[in-house]
Amino acid sequence: MAPDHQILSLMTIDDLIGHVADARARSLDLMGDLSDEQLLGPKLDCVNPGRWEIGHHAWFQSQWVLRAAAGQDRVRDDEDFLYDSMEIDHKTRWDLPLPQRSETFAYVEEVLQRTLALLRDNPSDEVVYHALYTTLHEDMHTEALTYTRQTHGWPAPNLGIQIDPEDVHGGGPLPGDVEIPGGTLPLGSSPNAAFVFDNEKWAHPVQLAPFRIARAAVTQAEFAAFVDAGGYNEARYWTQEGWQWGQTRAAQHPVHWQRTAHGWQRQHFDAWFDLEPNRPVIHISWFEADAYCRWAGRRLPTEAEWEAAAATQPDSGGLSQHKRPYPWGNEPPSPVVANLDWHTMGTVDVGALSAGDSAWGCRQMIGNVWEWTSTDFGPYPGFEMDPYKDYSAPWFHTRKVMRGGCWVTRSRLIRCQYRNFMTPDRRDILAGFRTCAV
Repeated sequence: MAPDHQILSLMTIDDLIGHVADARARSLDLMGDLSDEQLLGPKLDCVNPGRWEIGHHAWFQSQWVLRAAAGQDRVRDDEDFLYDSMEIDHKTRWDLPLPQRSETFAYVEEVLQRTLALLRDNPSDEVVYHALYTTLHEDMHTEALTYTRQTHGWPAPNLGIQIDPEDVHGGGPLPGDVEIPGGTLPLGSSPNAAFVFDNEKWAHPVQLAPFRIARAAVTQAEFAAFVDAGGYNEARYWTQEGWQWGQTRAAQHPVHWQRTAHGWQRQHFDAWFDLEPNRPVIHISWFEADAYCRWAGRRLPTEAEWEAAAATQPDSGGLSQHKRPYPWGNEPPSPVVANLDWHTMGTVDVGALSAGDSAWGCRQMIGNVWEWTSTDFGPYPGFEMDPYKDYSAPWFHTRKVMRGGCWVTRSRLIRCQYRNFMTPDRRDILAGFRTCAV
């Protein structure tokens, strides 16, 4: 059975139908313009073949909405054999007998139409829960499809988004720290929440000492100073595992940077640009973020510190026990408070979007770049597994926690309590970081 939930207090059935269709449309927008050769793509550890990944989106929906929730038969007899991510080793996915382009897209469309029909005609609690869950799962994967285009140096996707410069208020740097007093933080999500993922279960008290956290994420200019100072060649700044990672890859700078006669440049999909000094550094592994902190005499925040800075408010000199779902309050994200949903097709200056500040004065804690924390990903006390048992538990104690979302994260997915998690070597992801005073 699906967990007890109040999803229809968040949205109407028509809203949910719109979200399901929108997620699938975004997947097709990100993949549909690629050639047959690109839809398979070169074999790399950090990406999937696109033709497999978009089929996996549909398989996940078929597995949970059509089969588990509604008791329907498989859409394809071989869909488990082709698309079950937990049973198919990553490196073998290029060698599967994947359907060709037209057949893949036909399967994807058939699953979508059956799901929409269920929501229109028989929106049981089970169907509603799994329809939302699989939509948010697809939202996570459309981020991954964006990483794939960047990793391969393919052109930016043409999503038909009209960028309104008036939406992005402000710019420039945002130096300095904010001081946050110690206190008790209820880390995690409340059982009263309408929908949460299992790794957010449940809110539990965490004692925090007073700390100082940066108002903004580390910028490209700040990270370039670390690179230019020889930070990649000084073992004292790196953990032993991080140093080995860098030496194995001969890393001398962020993965999508190159030095020219005129200075550093950064690759954005298939184009190169001079560094944008006041934009956040991006495509940074946890190892690189941690090394920068040691060089700068700083440290990464714990995820509890990050959540306190994002979600709490001052209360009689301490932390309030009431947490906001978003840094700016209760209203859902919009382009004037957070850079999400591919709205700007890239990052913006760390000083932009002041309307999205947290109660403590931290900016862009939702959107722009994912932010690494120092915390190992693990279960909270009282952890309760979702029906999809493989979402969190297989990855506990092997990854680092990231918070806050990035410029391609869907606004319907992200909240202050949302936990992302990646291995510390990953730098294909749209991740940066902010720092704390030691």
